[in-house]
Amino acid sequence: MKAVAVRRFGGTEVLEIVDAAVPEAGPGQVRIRVAAAAVNRIDLSTRNGALSEAGLLAPAPVVWLGWDVAGRVDQIGAGVSRFAVGDQVIGLRDVLSAGGTQAEYVVLDEGAVAPAPSGVPAAWAATLPLIGLTADRSLTLTGLRAGQTLLVTGAAGGVGAMLLELAAARGVRTVAVAGEDDEPLVRGLGATWFVPRTSRLAEAVRREVPGGVDAVVDAAVVGVAAHEALRPEGTFVALVAPFAPPPLRATRVVVQEVFADGARLTRLAALVDAGRLNLRVADTLPLDQVGVAHDRLAAGGLRGRLVLVP
Repeated sequence: MKAVAVRRFGGTEVLEIVDAAVPEAGPGQVRIRVAAAAVNRIDLSTRNGALSEAGLLAPAPVVWLGWDVAGRVDQIGAGVSRFAVGDQVIGLRDVLSAGGTQAEYVVLDEGAVAPAPSGVPAAWAATLPLIGLTADRSLTLTGLRAGQTLLVTGAAGGVGAMLLELAAARGVRTVAVAGEDDEPLVRGLGATWFVPRTSRLAEAVRREVPGGVDAVVDAAVVGVAAHEALRPEGTFVALVAPFAPPPLRATRVVVQEVFADGARLTRLAALVDAGRLNLRVADTLPLDQVGVAHDRLAAGGLRGRLVLVP
């Protein structure tokens, strides 16, 4: 099969489309014939060596890329009970040493897989696992109840936009921080207040929510500037551990670590089918255009995901 790999770290020139053996599903696993695989910033961090430098990626002669997948179950291993050959599924690869989803086939544990939303094409479905699981678990970690307030940085991005919709569904009021041109978008996703990106973020947020918000999910990795908008004893959810601020003013700071959760992903897919979660695709590209996808993602400004189609 064809698969995206890197043998050394660097720019997009190190990306390779290699011939690899088709993997076999082991006990408790399913093999998926990949229809679409999203490109994420963690793919860029894998390729350029940032994950290796941070000690998050074990040395290996070949590293495979791709986390999100949508496709069809092609083979099942012993003991698999939830899926059958031919099922349309989505899933998440969360072990960096395992085979990646940017390939023609990928093997995942049964517990990492969910039925695909039936109302959207595979390219759209492939954008759900990583950002959906990240957003949903981040909101859960805040512990917020209906009527409380949440600050979302990077509100027009993949995780941020999904947070706005999930929060609105739970009755949580949100302050959305994004670029000035993104106000119609984030308000359409359920934001209660809109604050344009500014160097005086806490001041701007506190004008809207006196005393500070009950919780923050820092999808844009703003750090302490976003923390200053938090009330005493509030909760700050960081998505990148090295940029988590200290728990000043008796706040609680937690780091959201995403993991493959098929049960949670099944619930999110149902929300997509119910029209309560929107998926966005900026463009689809063939697998051999992975370098173009990396360059476009690194340049920023996308409103939607880039998806590779084998």
